[in-house]
Amino acid sequence: MIGLIIAVILFNLIAFITNKRLTKNQIIHIWSFTVSLQIFADLFIDQKYHGYWYFTQAVDWEALPTLTMLLPPVNMMFLNWYPFNSPLLQRILYYIYWIGFMLIYEVIALLPKPWGYFHYGWWKLEYSIIADPVLLVILLNYYKWICKIEKS
Repeated sequence: MIGLIIAVILFNLIAFITNKRLTKNQIIHIWSFTVSLQIFADLFIDQKYHGYWYFTQAVDWEALPTLTMLLPPVNMMFLNWYPFNSPLLQRILYYIYWIGFMLIYEVIALLPKPWGYFHYGWWKLEYSIIADPVLLVILLNYYKWICKIEKS
């Protein structure tokens, strides 16, 4: 739980202090989208198939900060710093750095209590290597769609 509390505070501080690109409307959209997608994915991977879980395999209040306050600021940081007008190679490297960061954080979250809170069932880090880039592309496309809607 200590690791989760530190991460929530740190990620939120960094996301909001460094934000130069995202409007309040975009932040609300990204936050809502992230929480919805995470709860939807966790409903199946966590609850139905027991691939991974937070704290316990049951639905519990302890996991609520993980579902609502951990990933949205990370997605804010990813989008805020994304090199939209840069060459393709720079954008690919940006993805690679972020996937590395996400995988390192996942390994840290797997540490035993009191630092860790994440547990694997049949899930493996290799699955995250495949899933994380897909999730980042979905996030980026959602953000571009929101920007397009705002302009119209």
